[in-house]
Amino acid sequence: MAPEAIKRKLTTILAADAEGFSRLMSADEEGTLGTLRDHRDLIDRLIAKHDGRIFGTSGDSVIAEFASTVEAVRCANTIQKELRIRNAELPAEGRMRFRIGINVGDVMVEGDNLYGDGVNVAARLENISDADGIFISGSAYDQVKGKLSVGFEDIGPQQVKNIAEPIPVFRVTPGPTPAAARRNRRIPALVTTLALVAAAGAVAWWQPWAGTDEIADEQKMAFPLPTKPSIAVLPFTNMSDDAEQEYFADGMTEDLITDLSQLSGLFVISRNSTFTYKGRAVEPRQVAEELGVRYILDGSVRRTANEVRVNAHLIDTTTGGYLWASRYDDRQDNLFALQDRITSKIFAALAVQLSASEKAGLSREETQNIEAYDAFLKGWELYRRWTPDGFRQALPLFHRAIELDPQYGRAWAAIASIYTEGYLKAWDWSHVIGISSEAMPGIAGKYLKEALKYPTPFAHQVASKWYVILQFPEEAITEAARGIALDPNDPGGYSAMATALIYSGKPDEAVDFINKAIRFDPHNMPKYLFTLGMAHFGMEEFRQSVVDFERAFELNSELGLVQRAYLAAAYMHLGEQDRAIAQLDNPEIKEVRDLYDLYVKYEAAYYRNDQDKFRLVGILNQIEF
Repeated sequence: MAPEAIKRKLTTILAADAEGFSRLMSADEEGTLGTLRDHRDLIDRLIAKHDGRIFGTSGDSVIAEFASTVEAVRCANTIQKELRIRNAELPAEGRMRFRIGINVGDVMVEGDNLYGDGVNVAARLENISDADGIFISGSAYDQVKGKLSVGFEDIGPQQVKNIAEPIPVFRVTPGPTPAAARRNRRIPALVTTLALVAAAGAVAWWQPWAGTDEIADEQKMAFPLPTKPSIAVLPFTNMSDDAEQEYFADGMTEDLITDLSQLSGLFVISRNSTFTYKGRAVEPRQVAEELGVRYILDGSVRRTANEVRVNAHLIDTTTGGYLWASRYDDRQDNLFALQDRITSKIFAALAVQLSASEKAGLSREETQNIEAYDAFLKGWELYRRWTPDGFRQALPLFHRAIELDPQYGRAWAAIASIYTEGYLKAWDWSHVIGISSEAMPGIAGKYLKEALKYPTPFAHQVASKWYVILQFPEEAITEAARGIALDPNDPGGYSAMATALIYSGKPDEAVDFINKAIRFDPHNMPKYLFTLGMAHFGMEEFRQSVVDFERAFELNSELGLVQRAYLAAAYMHLGEQDRAIAQLDNPEIKEVRDLYDLYVKYEAAYYRNDQDKFRLVGILNQIEF
């Protein structure tokens, strides 16, 4: 019988092991074993997260297969980044630094195992790699060049053990700058960062390898840097074994943003903009330049049945160095205290001075009930989808939160917001939520009244919108102002104020508030462009309003009936009737009669004393129902 043919395939191999492991074991067996377990736990989870498969492990080493070379390099980069943070908390003699090699090659397949030079080359590259470093072969480089926001330094062909031909090798670097230039550049960066750390008294360690080596260019920033410390908090990575804990990691990130944004001494980018980076491999430099900030906070969250682990690192993108990094482990019932410790560290690292009222405000929690908090976060994830079905599923979770904590202001406000939006979109949302459109105003008012007993910025924003609906513009302005006072960094407050001013006949005053909202939330432009278009419409600057509306539609084609009504009206004011009719006779609009009803119900409030300016009725009369 002929022997069975050997199966082969082309794949990407990642090999990693700990540098100086035998020396560490000789010095402290139990401590080293504990550190290895901790580091391997991280490595194994990151490999799985990047769709890798471990097929070999022995002591301090691990070898894995990836279908994607890009994901393999991303995984290796994240491993080294996270391990540096963990090692920083250990005494110098106990730090365990890994070396990583990556190769793309042909391998033999036998069951779950892989063999051959494709595997061996990755192991040899790991063996010659720097501690904390990543070496990749030329074949791997060919697959990833130009596809990642990391750099690659060509260190030339390398002769490695038991491989006949020299292997082209590239060192992965944090940025595209050559190594020598980076080393020269880091001297002033390190001095600057150490000075900041010393002033803040927040960091008791520094290592010459700590940092990103990715320096943001202020000349390339989309916005000028604010005079006060500016920060963007990126979505924390869910490192839990349960993928469904994503809502918890997102909720913790958003709470950190909320805590930071309540301080007048900080400039904080909105959650809406920072979450556009969720799941993307981006360098801090890129985020800083796109958002116009100096500092980036990122990290990871791991939650088990009784414990929470948070890794966090604060990066100064103008120097490329870490200002502060730490890991926190605590019981789940101490979660709120853990959050306070993280925010306090950030305040110290940025040398932010808190007023007495700000200190008092930070000491107040919205809830101390962990179960209520967890129910709220689950509901908030659904609410954020901004769909009728998401609202329907979120309602019982918010109700559960207020059952567990009747003073949970944000949960009351979330319910009020759902019924407010349901009332506004009654023509297709009310039946999904399960409440008639006639009943929604009374229900929304009831929950809003409760929310305002335990005021939050969100509650005041919902109240402002509610007063706009009721055509009480001055009350809407008052509520928006209260929200801004509680959170001077929240774009929602500025957006609410702009809308209230527009509907109160003060569109010229709204423009400044819209621009402030854009600065705090630059990745949410369609919403603000539409509001800006409304302001210019109210100022009778119809050509500019058309520019704003058209740009909003260009960025988000899903904007709906009311938005098209405004655009059509602006075209009519310019005498461009055909373009106006084209907006209303659009395939996306199923019922033009609905558009007319919308105008009568909401938009008449815009010019209560001079309704003929809107001229929408004239357009509708030309279209057959």
